[in-house]
Amino acid sequence: MSSIKRLAYKVLSDAVQLNASDLHIIPRENDSLIQQRVGNKLVPQMCIPKEECDRLISHLKFTASMDIGERRRPQSGAFTLTIEGKLIGFRLSTLPAKFSESLVIRILPQQEQIPFFQISLFPNSSQKLLALLKHAHGLIIFTGPTGSGKTSTLYSLLHETSHLYNRNVITLEDPIEKNCDTVLQVQVNEKAGMSYTTGLKAILRHDPDIIMVGEIRDAETAEIAVRASLTGHLVLSTMHARDAKGAIFRLLEFGVNWLEIEQTLVAVTAQRLVELTCPFCKGECSPFCYSQRKVKRASVFELLTGRTLSAVLREAKGIESNYHYPTLKDVIKKGIALGFIKETEYERWVFEHEK
Repeated sequence: MSSIKRLAYKVLSDAVQLNASDLHIIPRENDSLIQQRVGNKLVPQMCIPKEECDRLISHLKFTASMDIGERRRPQSGAFTLTIEGKLIGFRLSTLPAKFSESLVIRILPQQEQIPFFQISLFPNSSQKLLALLKHAHGLIIFTGPTGSGKTSTLYSLLHETSHLYNRNVITLEDPIEKNCDTVLQVQVNEKAGMSYTTGLKAILRHDPDIIMVGEIRDAETAEIAVRASLTGHLVLSTMHARDAKGAIFRLLEFGVNWLEIEQTLVAVTAQRLVELTCPFCKGECSPFCYSQRKVKRASVFELLTGRTLSAVLREAKGIESNYHYPTLKDVIKKGIALGFIKETEYERWVFEHEK
């Protein structure tokens, strides 16, 4: 094994062992910094010479079937690797920077499926989410920032529903983030003529019960998701929005009209991944805490469905509504009061406007 292959394997395996979610390679004037995102913090891993970093990035790009000769435009790619007996997926994204090319790698364990009862910190939220998949048709949107666990939640629910309700689940993704044996996964490939539009037309002829569209990111994808839900299918998708109510305004921004939203929208969730308090340490865990490498994060949800969703839709139309529902702010405050969630998470996730 060459020295650059050994370095690449060490960088990736160290990140996997620490349960890092992302790996950042940042070019600087004289050297390059490699950082790992563990929890919500970027932790420096090592500094390497500039020439060695260029070779490392070229090797990783080659492994991900990217163009190693192109450094002036952003690229994306993916590959899988077995580390310590576990199949791990790596999703790469390059960005031309001032001194050289920057690389960020998203780390996606392929074989780990979160049991549905562990999806949420509060079990009643997990049960409500699973109950949503009993709907025969409609649109369910999962919102949250990058890295909040939307995809993991979706796959856990889809895995559970395919067993529990014996339903045919087909996903349309760009790219496929996790391999799942219980659902049929379709990769969008624009170069081969497999766009979201052509993919969905083919999927509708494949007798699906549930369709998962990877992410609503533009007007075309929004139209596709709404059209599929209007044809009598249950459609699940993700979206970047500040809160659950924000997803409604984003659909309007994408050109979906009110009538379509009211006819198709079954539920909207907003998700955040919060850090849990360690039962052995006060504040930050020491390096000697035996639970240091265990997952100390859990998801909390704001869920709009039924009367709650109707009230929010009226509010979005400008009609006053006094109907109160548990927001992310309330759920995080509840977790802090019960001693599950760190108090610093309230400041990190809750944005309050001064009146």
